[in-house]
Amino acid sequence: MKKKIIIAADKTDWESVLSLGAALDNSGCAIKVGMELFYAHGAKAVEYFATKNLPIFLDLKLHDIPNTVGKAITNLCSLPVFMLNVHASGGLQMMQAAHEARLKSNRLDLLLIAVTQLTSTSESMMNHELQIPGKLQNSVLNLAGLTQQSGLDGVVCSAQEVRMIKDKLGLGFKCITPGIRAAGSQTHDQVRTMTPHEALAAGSDYLVIGRAVTDAPDPRRALEDFLK
Repeated sequence: MKKKIIIAADKTDWESVLSLGAALDNSGCAIKVGMELFYAHGAKAVEYFATKNLPIFLDLKLHDIPNTVGKAITNLCSLPVFMLNVHASGGLQMMQAAHEARLKSNRLDLLLIAVTQLTSTSESMMNHELQIPGKLQNSVLNLAGLTQQSGLDGVVCSAQEVRMIKDKLGLGFKCITPGIRAAGSQTHDQVRTMTPHEALAAGSDYLVIGRAVTDAPDPRRALEDFLK
């Protein structure tokens, strides 16, 4: 079970990073280094967590023209990470450029995934603010299909959409699900959430958990309690 858990390390002060790494050292879970932390400390944060035997998901959500994203992936492939991501809304050519960069870097061990719709996005927001018509689930499924067509390994999506994606694209297509909340806990800025039990039952491959662990006085104990 621990191998399915990714802890989101989003605090940027270095003492908190050191403390979290020490608490989760050899815990069996993975760690997510996102934009906040990477922009603050760069590869230093990735390399530190690697010394704690924590598999690293580098969550930078790359979204640019194909050439730029391809070159960025080439550079990031040199880091000790097991998973990278792009935004599926960048389109098929952009994702294909990312995939080709991974192949040229000989990082066949690297999971390359794409974000569909952020778990903070509601259907109303998608329709009215972003001016994308239709059902949110249809948008997610379309972006997931483009992701698979490009050669990528899976998507970041809400756990609410996992079963639909697996039914359409196959059980081997990875689904990484943020917005995981224990029953009765605060959802914060997430909209499309699920409990860990519900997410696993739906077929999630990885559960991303953040503040429930990282804001706790004892993150290691909070992780164990969450698993229970």
